[in-house]
Amino acid sequence: MEHSEDFARAYAALVARAPENEIEPGLERIRRVMELMGDPQNSYRSIHIAGTNGKTTTARVAEAILMGAGLRVGRITSPHLHSPTERIAIDGDPISEADFVQAFEDVMPFVERVDQESLAAGGPRMTMFEVLTAMQFQAFATAPVDAAVIETGLGGTWDATNIIDSDVTVITSISLDHQEYLGDTIEEIAGEKAGILKPGAIAVLGAQKHPSAMDVLQEVAEERGITAAVEGEQIAVLDRVPGVGGQMLSVQGIAGRYDEVFLPLLGEHMASNALLAIAAAEAFLGGGDEPLNLELLREAAGSVTSPGRAEVVRQSPTIVVDAAHNPAGAEALVETVRENFRFTSVTGIVAVLQEKDVHEILSIFEPLMDTVVITQTSSPRAIPADRLSMIAEDVFGDEDRVIEAAHLPDAIQRAVDIAEAGGDSFGGIVAAGSVTLSAEVRQLLGRDGEV
Repeated sequence: MEHSEDFARAYAALVARAPENEIEPGLERIRRVMELMGDPQNSYRSIHIAGTNGKTTTARVAEAILMGAGLRVGRITSPHLHSPTERIAIDGDPISEADFVQAFEDVMPFVERVDQESLAAGGPRMTMFEVLTAMQFQAFATAPVDAAVIETGLGGTWDATNIIDSDVTVITSISLDHQEYLGDTIEEIAGEKAGILKPGAIAVLGAQKHPSAMDVLQEVAEERGITAAVEGEQIAVLDRVPGVGGQMLSVQGIAGRYDEVFLPLLGEHMASNALLAIAAAEAFLGGGDEPLNLELLREAAGSVTSPGRAEVVRQSPTIVVDAAHNPAGAEALVETVRENFRFTSVTGIVAVLQEKDVHEILSIFEPLMDTVVITQTSSPRAIPADRLSMIAEDVFGDEDRVIEAAHLPDAIQRAVDIAEAGGDSFGGIVAAGSVTLSAEVRQLLGRDGEV
């Protein structure tokens, strides 16, 4: 993809800062920048979403519903698949490179001033994620939008997005991930995610695999006097029927029941994400007291896409890509493949980043994948293919089930050859293990324009 010189220069300046997987605790820098700019993040209402998995899909469904209600909507998600412009969407589409550059130029004089103030006080410069957050808030104010659906980057309490005064907060499923920043236990991680819960905002809490996570969330909500709609209590997926290209849902929201809602996304976890988005939209549009228009909801849900999440990117043989990069995401993917595809054999394409629980991720994939092609992405954080293949051989217990192909195009071709070797049998390919792998497989197969 060709980029303008101005865009390339702006993005290079962003990545020269501390990367987004390194957080600098404290909201002082982002608050100071926003204050200097006149607090543009306060010029529109917002839904704030935290959690370990499911944030992006929940954001996309909520966005679609609000757009269907006639609002102009901004959406913040991260990380991006193909271009950083995807992180700032307005009415469902990434902003242009020119608008990205404009947002960068709008915030940089203030960022540089805060950098100087922070360095003088012995602190760090603003991180890449902090600057991107300032750009997102500014771009939405410039548009302007009526509402923003804002996904946290990492955690909650110290996430740069947590300076907003949200109308609705959503917390999706919580599991172990990013322990180096969020804590070593589910309870600690849940406490960090609960940092987005604000007094006066309606909370929507997703079901939790770990009961202790829900205990923490509900305790924080109670302490802060927050009204919470909890999945499995006030709200629920009542029924779902998997079908071709998606699933038919019946859900109980905060204010109404909605039947025969087709969601063109696969997996039980996607149904849960959609439920949380529906409840959030009810809370945002009518304070949780007025049901959504059913036809509006059906049309909005039917329009949703979630690139790189249990997404079929090729047929004959079928290739499914998924951004599963932690054990919980891997488990959801395995369940989704088994429910929705009748593969007689599965060949995996796997690449994982260094800070991830690679042994556990591979252990979850092993019963699904008859053969796994181990590769690596272009990310500097990628585990080298030779080292990852050694771990895979240990997990899969048979070196004949593990193939190493350091270059991703070769890995895809090897997987296709294996899938097609079965003749009339229906062999499928599942590529997963990191967001970067999902993105690069999509790009190699010509799907990078569909975001």
